[in-house]
Amino acid sequence: MSSTPTRALPEAVLFDMDGTLIDSEGLWGDAEAEVVAGLGGVWTEDDHHRNVGGAAESVGRYIADLTGAQATPREIIALLQEAFGRRLAEGADPRPGAEELVAAVAAAPVRSALVTSTERLLIEPAIGAIGLGSFDLSVGGDEVEANKPDPAPYLKAARLLGVDPARCVAVEDSVVGVASALAAGCATIAVPMMVPIEPAEGLTVVDSLEEVGLDRLSEIAERHAARSAGV
Repeated sequence: MSSTPTRALPEAVLFDMDGTLIDSEGLWGDAEAEVVAGLGGVWTEDDHHRNVGGAAESVGRYIADLTGAQATPREIIALLQEAFGRRLAEGADPRPGAEELVAAVAAAPVRSALVTSTERLLIEPAIGAIGLGSFDLSVGGDEVEANKPDPAPYLKAARLLGVDPARCVAVEDSVVGVASALAAGCATIAVPMMVPIEPAEGLTVVDSLEEVGLDRLSEIAERHAARSAGV
């Protein structure tokens, strides 16, 4: 859905990547299971769900604690990146409606950013056919002082774009990511992939990005601005 908007657009649209724009959470889960097995542990579906949307450092610490390995979190992260990178060679499919929504935003007079917990090394191969050039800028998980669920990634993206976070719409898929975007003051759309997301003020939950076009983004931004102004 990419209709021409009849309302004022948000100042910017801020997109998460893994699980939101690309179907990569399964690839991450397989990479995590491989690394954990190599360290003598077992990675369960529950372990993966606990870490969906998490920053590399937090996942590295989690695996270190789970396995009791002598490896440091950064050493574990390097193993994860290598295992995930191998899987990316086969490509990560876009989620339904993702390419269309990103293209509609890119063609509209509105700024955009990719705001991901994935570290810089893997962003370009991960975003694949959608293309990093579809966004005005990107913020990687290793480029912020604190990662999601902290608001720092979204606040940094808004600052670099020169926009007010309260006049931005963030698009997320995980509990951790939604918490980050809402804490930054953004109107937030959630398209859950693996973990249910509870309703919250400022949050719109959709089944698919196919439900989201420019008019929907404008409507959500206007409603959020009115709520923030106490109207």
